[in-house]
Amino acid sequence: MDISTAMDSADKARTQMQVDLLNKTIDSGRKAKQELDKDDFLKILLTQLTHQDPTEPMKDKEFIAQMAQFSTLEQMTNMASSFTQLSGVMASAKAMNTLGHQVEIIRGDQVIRGTVEAVSGRDFPQVLVNGIYYGVDEIEKVMRQEDMNI
Repeated sequence: MDISTAMDSADKARTQMQVDLLNKTIDSGRKAKQELDKDDFLKILLTQLTHQDPTEPMKDKEFIAQMAQFSTLEQMTNMASSFTQLSGVMASAKAMNTLGHQVEIIRGDQVIRGTVEAVSGRDFPQVLVNGIYYGVDEIEKVMRQEDMNI
């Protein structure tokens, strides 16, 4: 009995459509990253070490250079995190310094004047003026009480 293993064009087309549909459903759950992070770097380094030729191991200079790159990446990540924290602290301090002071806030064509009654928020602080919260970055001018009475 001769069983043919060749597919006709209709079977090939049907199979190709099923494969394409399967690939689309698999790929739809993935999102490509645009940047490599330290975890990606460690995976690459581990893969290199796992698959290197034992008769020609990675040269010391290459390994040290890659470790230096990893160290630099780690330091840059930590520094970016520290800058974000510092920015939040500075914005919070700016907001606290306006407490009890007269301020001018610009929103579009509108100028809002009033006393800062309260401050809320940590990373993105807001000030309460005339019963409404505004972002600290919207404050255009801060004045002392006696400057307003003149």
